[in-house]
Amino acid sequence: MIDAHIHLDMYEKDQLIAMLEPLLKEKNAPRVEGLITVSRHLDSCRRNLQLAQLYPTFVHPAFGFHPEQDLPDEAACTELFQWIRSHADDMVAVGEVGLPYYTALDKRQTGETFDTQPYLELLDQFIQLAGELDKPIVLHAVYADADAACELLEKHNVKQAHFHWFKGSHTVTQRIIANQYSVSFTPDLCYEPEIRQLATIMPIDQMMVETDGPWPFEGPFTGQITEPVMIRQVIQEIADLKRCSFHEAHTLIVQNTKAFYRLPSYG
Repeated sequence: MIDAHIHLDMYEKDQLIAMLEPLLKEKNAPRVEGLITVSRHLDSCRRNLQLAQLYPTFVHPAFGFHPEQDLPDEAACTELFQWIRSHADDMVAVGEVGLPYYTALDKRQTGETFDTQPYLELLDQFIQLAGELDKPIVLHAVYADADAACELLEKHNVKQAHFHWFKGSHTVTQRIIANQYSVSFTPDLCYEPEIRQLATIMPIDQMMVETDGPWPFEGPFTGQITEPVMIRQVIQEIADLKRCSFHEAHTLIVQNTKAFYRLPSYG
């Protein structure tokens, strides 16, 4: 199994070691055999690169800038893009990048103004970068923001897009399906009706699974530290919703993830 979206750099060092070491020793199939660790800013990129060097063939980094934070100034942006270009061979994707849906929502609910245009401009640059480097792109873009992201992807003819923890209308979901973009599901598939409904619509050959760790979950995961092994339950839920066996769902989802991120086959 492959966790298609996790923030390894956000775990405490002792917590990270305790989580990863058993996964590396696990020999029973289906086991966790790869992690896509996404980045939030330049320091996060550097940390994820270090983790990939510590755990080669197991940890696969993506480099980007998470949109749910203040934008970097021009000099910091330039430095980040230069760093990503210089480490293009070390990454499997550009990400996590996207649009600040939750930040904008919070601001507007308190009566503050919020200008999303600079975030759109930065996302446009990241999508162009993904095209330039011939890399997949990992997107934080939900609801109306997903439509805006699709516009930019289509504008720059970038085909390999992964909408992580996607939520959106039927219309934008159909647009994602038609464009053959990918969507990943988190453990909230086990208890959120909105996400379960999306999973019934989304073709399984466009699905991946993720934890978005260390983000915590509710339902059967309440009070637990988010770990990659949780994706096994996500796959089981997908199998139940798609009315297929766990083996069938597991095989397809792993194949999807390896193909999308251009990962080698593991022993």
